[in-house]
Amino acid sequence: MNNSSRIPFNRPHMTGRELHYIAEAHMNGKLAGDGPFTKRCHGWIESQTGTAKALLAHSCTAALEMAALLMDLEPGDEVIMPSYTFVSTANAFALRGAVPVFVDVRADTLNLDESLIEAAITPRTRGIAPVHYAGVSCEMDTIIDIARRHGLRVIEDAAQGVMASYKGRSLGSIGDFGAFSFHETKNVISGEGGALLVNDPALATRAEIIREKGTDRSRYFRGEVDKYTWQDVGSSFLPSEMTAAFLWAQLEEAEGLTAQRLALWDVYHERLAAMERAGVLRRPIVPTECAHNAHMYYILLDSGIDRQKVLDYLGEQGINAVFHYVPLHSAPGGIRLGRAHGELGVTDSISSRLIRLPLWIGLSVEQQAHVVETLATAVELA
Repeated sequence: MNNSSRIPFNRPHMTGRELHYIAEAHMNGKLAGDGPFTKRCHGWIESQTGTAKALLAHSCTAALEMAALLMDLEPGDEVIMPSYTFVSTANAFALRGAVPVFVDVRADTLNLDESLIEAAITPRTRGIAPVHYAGVSCEMDTIIDIARRHGLRVIEDAAQGVMASYKGRSLGSIGDFGAFSFHETKNVISGEGGALLVNDPALATRAEIIREKGTDRSRYFRGEVDKYTWQDVGSSFLPSEMTAAFLWAQLEEAEGLTAQRLALWDVYHERLAAMERAGVLRRPIVPTECAHNAHMYYILLDSGIDRQKVLDYLGEQGINAVFHYVPLHSAPGGIRLGRAHGELGVTDSISSRLIRLPLWIGLSVEQQAHVVETLATAVELA
């Protein structure tokens, strides 16, 4: 097939100001972290989400690791999370010696099943890490209530949740900590990149110290101390100013980027309704209290359809659709470092049936129609 007619799964989008801002950062004479563009990004995130403190990091993984450090986890402590998530959600806590405790997900949103959390709590439980799958919020009121009653921290993995909300509150700003991703596959990007949202003002200063290799360097530059010294554990979690400059061009257009993705999502949703009615697949479900951001469009095939055959046929026709996570509880690392609480039947089922369709700014309605038509044929052949 001609490469020009292929439809990739993702195509990173540039707004047009990224390279200009990178050049401006160079002219400012500041390429290392925490320059003017970093500060603009911090201000935007704080204003947009209402978080007490936003801190750019070199990845969402790094942001989660910072949150784990702020929790002062000890070996044997436990953090409850879904198994259907990226490995970073578990690794951040496993690196501190904590045990990821995997709980099943809801059949509708594919998010952590809040009704199963309380039974998974033990005397060693220190936190709950809900993951907002596909930019659709977990049931945060219930999760926060459980956490407060048991004295637990809530760490929102909002890697996919920029510009999404729950009952009017921005994802990442509801728990004690939130983590964003600006990876090139996300809605707002900087190639690699992330941010930690610290929603407890009492932890803001310590978060800065952990991010700055365990020093109070940020306080020194604000004139609050006359020299900076080693204060705490930490690492080099800062992204470069060039990364922040690229990100700033994206944040300036975040509302428009989200609107464009939502329009694409709606096209898929309408065109796939007939296949859902025919019983061959299920479309995403978005609860009324959730405002999603169209991070992805996925389908769940009927259990009698061979997903690999569908993916293979789509690939042969030049359409790069993909599956998603291999559940962590069944992975070698998850078996060794974590434990499953109860049966994870929904997780096992949806992980074997889910397909993500191409969705990126610039994808045409004609291309989407071709994806849907080809998917219909693939399902018939499978």
